[in-house]
Amino acid sequence: MDPMYFPIIVGIAAVVFLVIFFHYVPFFLWLSAKVSGVHISLVQLFLMRIRNVPPYTIVPAMIEAHKAGLSNITRDELEAHYMAGGHVEKVVHALVSASKANIELSFQMATGIDLAGRDVFEAVQMSVNPKVIDTPPVTAVAKDGIQLIAKARVTVRANIRQLVGGAGEDTVLARVGEGIVSSIGSSENHKSVLENPDSISKLVLRKGLDAGTAFEILSIDIADIDIGRNIGASLQIDQANADKNIAQAKAEERRAMAVALEQEMKAKAEEARANVIQAEAEVPKAMAEAFRNGNLGIMDYYRMKNIQADTDMRSSIAKPDSHPASNEPIGK
Repeated sequence: MDPMYFPIIVGIAAVVFLVIFFHYVPFFLWLSAKVSGVHISLVQLFLMRIRNVPPYTIVPAMIEAHKAGLSNITRDELEAHYMAGGHVEKVVHALVSASKANIELSFQMATGIDLAGRDVFEAVQMSVNPKVIDTPPVTAVAKDGIQLIAKARVTVRANIRQLVGGAGEDTVLARVGEGIVSSIGSSENHKSVLENPDSISKLVLRKGLDAGTAFEILSIDIADIDIGRNIGASLQIDQANADKNIAQAKAEERRAMAVALEQEMKAKAEEARANVIQAEAEVPKAMAEAFRNGNLGIMDYYRMKNIQADTDMRSSIAKPDSHPASNEPIGK
C-alpha cells in the first residue's frame, strides 16, 4: 500500500467509526440527560438502539417527567409503552398537565387510555378546559301539532375514568337529541316551549345523559328554536283526503253496481220484448189454424179487427202529440 494514501484511509475509517458510534451511542443525548439530572448510561442508550427503541423519544420524555417532578416514571415503563405501540410524548405531556392541574391520573391509566386509541393529552386538556359541542338541528312536535326545530350547545368535560370503554361524542349528541324531542313532545303547546326554552335544558339534564360516556355534561343551552310546519293540520288534511278517496271509491262502486243493474234490467226488457214479438208472430199462425179447424168464423175475425181499430183510435186520442191534426183549430 502506498504510504501516501494511508492517512486518507485512516481518516475515512475514523469518520465511519464516529458515525456508527454516535448513531448507536448518542453521546450528546446522554450528556443532555446528565445535565438535566436524569440518570442513564451510555450502555443503556446503546441497548435501546439494539432493541429498536429510539433514544431521542425516550430520553426527552424522561427529562420532561423529571423536571415536572414525576419521579415514579421509569425508563423501562416508557420503553414498554413505546414497544406496545403507544405515544410516549402524549402520555408524558398528559401526566405533566394532569399533575399541574391537580387531576388524578396515574401512569398505568394514562397508558391504558393511550393504547385504547384515545388522545390522553387532549382528554386532560378537556378536563381543564371544557369543550362545547353544537348539536345538529333537532326536529320535534308539540302536543298541539306544531313542529319545532331546536339547536343546542352542550358543554362537556372529559371524564378520565370513563375514557376506556366509555361512549364518545356521537352518543352524547344522540342522547341530547332524544331528550330534546321528549321534552318538546311532552309540552302542551309550542308557545310554552318558545316562552321557556330553559325548561328543555332542565328536563334533559335531569335524565343523566352522560352515564356510561367518556364525558361529564356540565350544561345544555338551547341556542335557537324555529317554528316548522303544522304537522297536526297536515295530518288532518291527509286524513280528510284519505276519507274523501275512500268515499269516492265507494260511490264509484255503487255507481258501477247501478250501471250493472240497469244493463241487467235492459237485457231483461229486451228479452221480454223479443218474447212479445215472437208471441205476436205466432198470432196469425194461430188464427189461420183456427180458420182451418172451424174454430174461428169470419164474423169473429171482423169483430176482432173492429175492437183492434177502436183500441188504436183510443190510443191516438190519448196521445195528442202523435195525432197529425192535433194542432189544427177546431171547425176547420
